[in-house]
Amino acid sequence: MSGQEIFVIIIVALLLFGADKLPEIAKGIGKGMRDFRKATDDIKKEFEESTREIRQDLNEVTNSIKNEVTDFSSKIEKDMTEATDNIRNEVNEVADNIQKDISEVSDNIQKDIDEVSDNIQKDADEVKSDVEKEVDQEKQKVQRNINEPDDNYYNYNYTD
Repeated sequence: MSGQEIFVIIIVALLLFGADKLPEIAKGIGKGMRDFRKATDDIKKEFEESTREIRQDLNEVTNSIKNEVTDFSSKIEKDMTEATDNIRNEVNEVADNIQKDISEVSDNIQKDIDEVSDNIQKDADEVKSDVEKEVDQEKQKVQRNINEPDDNYYNYNYTD
């Protein structure tokens, strides 16, 4: 309300009740306001007292649920950690086995390569020896004849 509206209400109250009754009316209004305020405070207190138990119960339930969720979460985290560790150990074990198998295969292949290389070298030496023998035999068969002393070419005859 604005100041003008309050002023108008005071003037109307003066006209209706008169100047003598105005202090009694103000006193009654003040008392009514105090009683109303006291009643609302009592209602608030009563409401708070009646809901206090409900709020406490709600807080207890909330705390209980939080604790259960925390415990459950901890158990799940522990189980996940154990499962992760087990899987990690199994993967490492498999990787180690694979590495051992690779090393064995590599060693076997290297042995086979060395063996084949040695066999090839032996065969090559034998072939070389056989070729050298054949060349020596062919050299013995070839006779060199010079037809004329002034000729610069050679005539080779093969004898069987």
